[in-house]
Amino acid sequence: MHVFVTGASGWIGSALVPELLAAGHRVTGLARSDASAAALTAAGAGVRRGTLDDLEVLRDAAAASDGVVHLAFKHDIAFSGGFQDAADADRRAVEAFGDALAGSGRPFVLASGLLGLAPGRVATERDGAGGDPSEPGPGAETRHGTARLALSLASRGVRSSVVRLPPTVHGEGDRGFIASVVGIARDKGVSGYIGDGANRWPAGHVLDAAHLFRLALEKAPAGSVLHANADEGVPLRAVAEAVGRGLGVPAESVAAGDAAGHFGWLAGPLGADAPASSALTRELLGWRPTRPGLIEDLEAGHYFKA
Repeated sequence: MHVFVTGASGWIGSALVPELLAAGHRVTGLARSDASAAALTAAGAGVRRGTLDDLEVLRDAAAASDGVVHLAFKHDIAFSGGFQDAADADRRAVEAFGDALAGSGRPFVLASGLLGLAPGRVATERDGAGGDPSEPGPGAETRHGTARLALSLASRGVRSSVVRLPPTVHGEGDRGFIASVVGIARDKGVSGYIGDGANRWPAGHVLDAAHLFRLALEKAPAGSVLHANADEGVPLRAVAEAVGRGLGVPAESVAAGDAAGHFGWLAGPLGADAPASSALTRELLGWRPTRPGLIEDLEAGHYFKA
């Protein structure tokens, strides 16, 4: 299968490209920079130059492929206060892919997220998967709304599926949430958690996530929602304690009112209670995570290297 991948040189993509190549697929990745293009070439993938705003490039690349995996998102814009702009660009990209793949029966796999689906209880693959994606309302223009749009492409003859990623997709080389938590603890001299730290995050290893994306591409039924977490819910206090052990600093509670000052932009996500099950995903695709869980990965020590 010839697979077009956006975000192919990013955190998930850099694990997915070798996963696909090892399975005998041919890969072309979207590259917006010379560095990304060089990384893809070194990995053995083809290169299509462009950005998420180059909709004609996206349509042409999708039309020339046997399937598409859409991992890219404008995180740099989102984290600097432009989340809606990033979400709008993502939605336009999915619309372009839908136009290119309509009626073909070819697979389209979208990366989405688990946070915010079912606060305070264990979310399943059935949560947040319905609704009319064209209707305005809460979340209609967010990533969850775009995920519903992707699922609706099944009615247009696209074998679409959505892989929901946990807030931490961890592993050696991770520069995401957990690396940021480690950086804050190192700077503050204390590994903090909010309140009693009983709130939970789902988590998954980057290599397990890459394997799930491949399975989704190869055999997920149209309209499938998949969860890429191995850990159902790791208490944030346990994360803080593991970080504290790794850095040799105490783990201490941070009052909710002080969280923004201590954690900055991470205060909101770190205060969320968002456990999630991946039981239906495992049953549907036979996905079996085999890599270390989050606490085990923290105990391995690579997050604490200078």
